[in-house]
Amino acid sequence: MSYTAFRTAGRKIVAIGRNFADHAKELNNAVPTEPFFFLKPTTAYIDSGGIVEIPKGVIVHHEVELGVVIGREARDISRKDALRYVGGYALSIDMTARNLQDQAKGKGLPWSAAKGFDTFNPVGPFMYKTAIADPHNIRLWLK
Repeated sequence: MSYTAFRTAGRKIVAIGRNFADHAKELNNAVPTEPFFFLKPTTAYIDSGGIVEIPKGVIVHHEVELGVVIGREARDISRKDALRYVGGYALSIDMTARNLQDQAKGKGLPWSAAKGFDTFNPVGPFMYKTAIADPHNIRLWLK
C-alpha cells in the first residue's frame, strides 16, 4: 500500500476512547486505567476541505487528533516496539453525534452509531513518520 493512499487502501479505522484525560473530565467521564477501542467505517473518511454531512437532529462535537497510519501488519506489539510499525501520520478530526453517543452510553451500547456516519472522520494529507520528531509532544489545531 502506498501510505499516501491510506484513505482508500486502509481496511479499518481504529480509535481509542477517552485517551485525553482532560477531555474525559470535561465530559464528566471516568478516565480509564486502560485504553478502550472502537471502530469507524472507512466511509467516515473525507479529505481535507470536503463537506461534512451532518444528519438532521444530530448535535455534533469534534476533536482534533493525530491519526496514526500503521505501516505494516501488526499484532500483539509491545509498547516499546509500537513506533516501529508506524508508517506516518495525518491530522484527523473525530466527529461525534454527541446526543446519540449519550443515548448509547446510557443503554450500555457501542458508540458506532454516534461515530460512524459517512464523512465523520475528515483527514489531512499523509505525513511520513520522519516529519514529526515526537508524536507524543505535538500541537494540533483546526482552522
